[in-house]
Amino acid sequence: MCVRRFEIFADYFQFYVCDETYVTDTAALWSSDSDPMLAVGPDLIAIGTVRNMLVPVELEILTTAPTPDADAWDQMRDCGLRLASGALIVFGCTDDPDQAERIAVPAGDYAARISHGGLNTLSEDGLDGDDRYRIQLWPGAVRPITVLKPRP
Repeated sequence: MCVRRFEIFADYFQFYVCDETYVTDTAALWSSDSDPMLAVGPDLIAIGTVRNMLVPVELEILTTAPTPDADAWDQMRDCGLRLASGALIVFGCTDDPDQAERIAVPAGDYAARISHGGLNTLSEDGLDGDDRYRIQLWPGAVRPITVLKPRP
């Protein structure tokens, strides 16, 4: 298992996990009827946040599907993406993806579990909180978004 921790500037209440050669149009991912906390393209996952500030993000690269730990999180969703280049990047939507750290992974299809925690801990002004975000990836079929634990 590989674990990376980031502080990502979640401008516009979002950040991305994707292949370094992604072609997904991030502006077209979000629509009025989409889940405001998760949108997926074939080579990119857009993760919504409750703050548009620096947020803590944990990325786990696994060899097999993780054991569900829903009690530790406010919401969990599964999805997937294709990492054709074998280089994964994590960055805020207004960050320069060319400057993002490259994380080497075997090229191929990955299942993903996206977990959001501390969603109800925001300060009154919405600037501070203990919200946290985790992405778990493991080799597996790309799948549509599946809700494992809805937000209360």
